[in-house]
Amino acid sequence: MTELTPLAARPPAPRLEDLPLDLQMQVRKSARVLGDRWKGRMNVETIERFLVESLDLLKNSKVLTWTPIIAERMTNDRLRALVRLESAPSDLNPSVLFLCVHNAGRSQMAAGFMRQLAGARVDVFSGGSEPAAGLNQAVVEAMAERGVDISREIPQPWADEVVRAADVIVTMGCGDACPVYPGKRYVDWELDDPAGRTVEEVRPIRDEVERRVRALLAELVPAA
Repeated sequence: MTELTPLAARPPAPRLEDLPLDLQMQVRKSARVLGDRWKGRMNVETIERFLVESLDLLKNSKVLTWTPIIAERMTNDRLRALVRLESAPSDLNPSVLFLCVHNAGRSQMAAGFMRQLAGARVDVFSGGSEPAAGLNQAVVEAMAERGVDISREIPQPWADEVVRAADVIVTMGCGDACPVYPGKRYVDWELDDPAGRTVEEVRPIRDEVERRVRALLAELVPAA
């Protein structure tokens, strides 16, 4: 697993004014959207900085045309995580981060099941060490059969804030590429990779993911 590099030791991210004009406009548009969502909790300047940092993290994204959209979603997750880090533990629901390599199959299935089963009782995040260009469509179809719609999710990398904010980090096949943060509870799920498989072949993987998510939910929220 990969030791996280402290943010202070990393090269500074580009500034908003360093970006091309079209990206600057997209950042400001996303900042307005997120500003309304986080009104009273985050100022626009902070949101813009996070958006620019997210764009920098996504500079090697396989779907460059989606990068601003992914950056907005990634920034929203980072802001959710930041609020958790700044809140008293007694005020928080448990949180779980599901990690795999491409964030296109196993981790998306696990996050989808946890969101459906736990509702607002668990804060759910997911990410990948090498995010894919898009979701595995066989996985999307298999999840739809169970009444879970993940079709609008987008693969994205993990971020330091999200790792630090998670109570439980579930890894699925990302090996040494998965981030390590001291004091966190790590759980490794050995699951077949759904990549390249048909819907029929994905179903057993989906069912095993659901079984494990239900067991984890029972630990995190016993009343569930």
